[in-house]
Amino acid sequence: MINNLSESQTVKIWQHLLLNGTELTAEDGKVIRIIYPGRVNDDQGADFRDAVIATTQGVIRGDIEVHVKSSGWQAHQHHHDPVYNRVILHVVMWHDSKGATSLQNGKVVPVLALDKYLKVPISQRGGLNVPCLKAAGGLATDTITEFLDNAGEERFLAKAARFQADLAQTEASQSLYQGIMGALGYAKNKLPFLELARRLPLQLLESMTQGKRADEEYLAQQQALLLGTAGLLPSQRPSRHQGIRLDDKWVDKLERLWASSRHTEAMSVNAWHLFKVRPNNSPIRRLVAMSYLVLRYRGRGMVEELVNMVREVPVSQGYHWLERGLVVTTNGYWANHFDFGLGKRIRSPTLLGSRRAGDIAVNVVLPFTVAWSKVTSQPELEGKAFDLYRHYPRLATNSVERHMRGQLGLNGRVVNSAQRQQGLIHIYNSLCTQGRCNSCPLSQLEASHHI
Repeated sequence: MINNLSESQTVKIWQHLLLNGTELTAEDGKVIRIIYPGRVNDDQGADFRDAVIATTQGVIRGDIEVHVKSSGWQAHQHHHDPVYNRVILHVVMWHDSKGATSLQNGKVVPVLALDKYLKVPISQRGGLNVPCLKAAGGLATDTITEFLDNAGEERFLAKAARFQADLAQTEASQSLYQGIMGALGYAKNKLPFLELARRLPLQLLESMTQGKRADEEYLAQQQALLLGTAGLLPSQRPSRHQGIRLDDKWVDKLERLWASSRHTEAMSVNAWHLFKVRPNNSPIRRLVAMSYLVLRYRGRGMVEELVNMVREVPVSQGYHWLERGLVVTTNGYWANHFDFGLGKRIRSPTLLGSRRAGDIAVNVVLPFTVAWSKVTSQPELEGKAFDLYRHYPRLATNSVERHMRGQLGLNGRVVNSAQRQQGLIHIYNSLCTQGRCNSCPLSQLEASHHI
């Protein structure tokens, strides 16, 4: 028996074991086949995200949690935590508890104990035997880059197609607004941002910018409605602000405006993921950023302003202009606050920086422009949007890209554009997490390479 084994060591043993193709049997006697082991989770929840396994019940997708002992599940209170309800397999070194692993929602998942498979010392095992890593390693760089470019184009076209379908039943400005709102929410808060966009349409926000008043008044009205409808004002989160002085004129103003407005029913604060969210990425600051964007494009409207920018900017430097059109800074209340009454000593005037602006340009503005150009029969505009996408430089790296670069053995010199980054994400979503390794063009390319 191995003494003082850590969870991280157990994870490494699991990775070596499953990738060596050993037939695995759960503690209930059922055979488990790992189709895709998932990616390491850098957030709340299980150790591996988006895994795919095959059992007697068929193909199952979800998360995998690893412990040294199976009793660790209850010791860590995972059976009371709904975040772990996505778990489909509990991997342990030793099974020291009775029965299967129970989730918070009442379901049970199989336990897989590794100790019975360790006939060969870990120190004598070979390196990771990832099929796609082998395939990518045997191909020329030009072949890999073409594969990534094609995958990136497929992802872009799929986004444009969704916008085009949306435009058939939704007013153009609302469609674009919903796209931006979803992007502001990242993966964690995308759904609540979209729900807020549905409850609080752009037309209503734009109606508040009419007339001849100071910009500060327009911003206050929009922020009161955005944050109030979201359920994120201090009065809607009393436990969060208990004992914190909120005697600030701006806070009082937003609360008064919300109380006097003919507002829709507010969302629950529980709809939002606020835990382990970086302060600059908090839903509160992103919604405030949206109020500035609405005010900025009140003249001709968001669609005409942003689409016209795509039409006019030079391809070689277009990304600078697009990002500049989406970056939001402030010298008001939110330059010194991450949340109401909290963080008064900070100085962070940027509500929406160039990195997030670049993500919105690539994932929303450009595919929307392609869809809009098709609906309005503007082929030159469509071509311009495509050219801007193909020339767009690298965006900030996210966890999926890092995982896929490691899985394929690629470096930054190969994944050197937004299109190729998008290609990696498309491969992950459409092939890896669907358990479609046999359908992956990489394996076919590698096979033809040896013919």
